[in-house]
Amino acid sequence: MLFEDTYKTINVPAEGVFRDRGSKFYAFAYAAASDQAVKQHLAQLRETHPKAVHFCYAYRFGTDRNAYRTNDDGEPTGSAGKPILNVLYALDLTNVLVVVVRYWGGTLLGIPGLINAYKTATEDALKQAPIVEKTINDVYRLTYRHEKMNEVMRMIKDFDLKTITQQFDNECVVEVEVRKTWLNKVITRWQKIEELTFEYLHTV
Repeated sequence: MLFEDTYKTINVPAEGVFRDRGSKFYAFAYAAASDQAVKQHLAQLRETHPKAVHFCYAYRFGTDRNAYRTNDDGEPTGSAGKPILNVLYALDLTNVLVVVVRYWGGTLLGIPGLINAYKTATEDALKQAPIVEKTINDVYRLTYRHEKMNEVMRMIKDFDLKTITQQFDNECVVEVEVRKTWLNKVITRWQKIEELTFEYLHTV
């Protein structure tokens, strides 16, 4: 295989906790893939935990795993967001957001103590979340005449393509997901169907 066409993520939210010298660190892990999702989860947590002193987080987005961000939210630089992100790297997860909510316990933990707390809380949350492996798929729009319906449907069934939307009329339009490693074979088959046009939309 020339390139990897799978990635690991989580499907369901999960929670973890770590306590040290009175401070409580509650970790919340979410399946997320956009800045908008990050804002929504942070707003919800701030509403649910009004007495918490820090909302530190890290995320990693994209099937290429290249988009990431950390936020220490007032903790010493590198003591909170980075340890959270390092756990995502260690587990090779993407499209995941982890927020750790800290309640102050009255005792300074020092940088090593903070790094350990944010790391351990994150690990605890992700232990509760089943890790799933997903394939990297390209979404295509197929347009064809109604009389080609059986041929197109047979092709979709042969490759077990996931249908996202379909519209049947004199001219039919179907959107499907194609696993990246199958793309060349699928396109070769499409090219054999007369009057079928296909257009790449995006990758999921």
